[in-house]
Amino acid sequence: MLNFYPGPSKVYPEVRNYLVDAYDEGILSTPHRGEQFVQMTRAVVGSVKRRLNIPQDYYIFFTSSATECWEVLIQSLTKHKSSHIYNGSFGEKWYQYAQKLRPAAEGFSFDLNAPMPVEQLNISADTELICFTHNETSNGTQVSPTTILNLHNRYRDTLIAVDATSSMAGLNLKVIKADIWFASAQKCFGLPAGLAVMACSPRAIFRAKQMGERAHYNSLVSMYEKMLNYQTTHTPNVLNIYLLKRALEDRPFIKTIDLELTDRAQELYTFFEQFSDFQLLVENEEVRSKTVLALQGNEKLIDDIKKRALHHNMRLGNGYGPWARNTFRIANFPAILNEEYEELKRFFLHYYA
Repeated sequence: MLNFYPGPSKVYPEVRNYLVDAYDEGILSTPHRGEQFVQMTRAVVGSVKRRLNIPQDYYIFFTSSATECWEVLIQSLTKHKSSHIYNGSFGEKWYQYAQKLRPAAEGFSFDLNAPMPVEQLNISADTELICFTHNETSNGTQVSPTTILNLHNRYRDTLIAVDATSSMAGLNLKVIKADIWFASAQKCFGLPAGLAVMACSPRAIFRAKQMGERAHYNSLVSMYEKMLNYQTTHTPNVLNIYLLKRALEDRPFIKTIDLELTDRAQELYTFFEQFSDFQLLVENEEVRSKTVLALQGNEKLIDDIKKRALHHNMRLGNGYGPWARNTFRIANFPAILNEEYEELKRFFLHYYA
């Protein structure tokens, strides 16, 4: 089965061997307070920073998912209000969840074919955390480095948190331009679901210490204190942390991966522009995602494409949110081989050209 679903997506084929090694090395039953775990975590933290081009003074944490990161950040970095900028379902869900914890949370929506309107934003002066999704998996849009820089320059005194779930480990993110970046492992990391990686700036940790929020097992200040000794507040997904270590060691540095995915994304967009029965959902090239393509057509055709692809052992991504019935999505993740995309192209040329 060729898997182009945008998460959980295809895992690296080497994961099979990593799993056997984990068993043989005793990782599956190692104590999470023991020396083997500590040494493993120390190694993987170093690899995350080196391979993904994360500043050395940022702190690395592990949670169960990006969704858990939403909760951790709102609980531990805001007393009153966060502000959320979104153009799709996942950014909006983060905002809605923040409202449950901090009812004063603000939301600013913008069109999927428009860049984030930084100059038009009217974020309240008492906002403690600005939140947005770097790569909106639901509709195949992406916030450009220039836009992130403009946001950073305009709100220098406010912490900025970025959900990079479908771009971290695939694109060379300018991490220093925001205080928090996080992502789940089941997309560009090429690993099974059940683990998220979060990088926090010294400024974010200073804020967490100032608040001193310790009411939850995953309070950020508690996570920080444990990770000083390369431990976690709770029994973590030890196996997936091990898989992360091995995968990072065997992958190129992020600059190389970024170049490969960028080139392939352009080839895929050019390929799909030739079809007349369905179209790219995002018309503005400047805001198209490099890692998730969304294609739009009438509901009957979209349903036929997905079913026919599945019959030919290809799993395409369903649409999501407002685009659930009239779109399908294709992941452009590092674990998926070029030959697999060539087979995907042959499928579309045969049935829909």
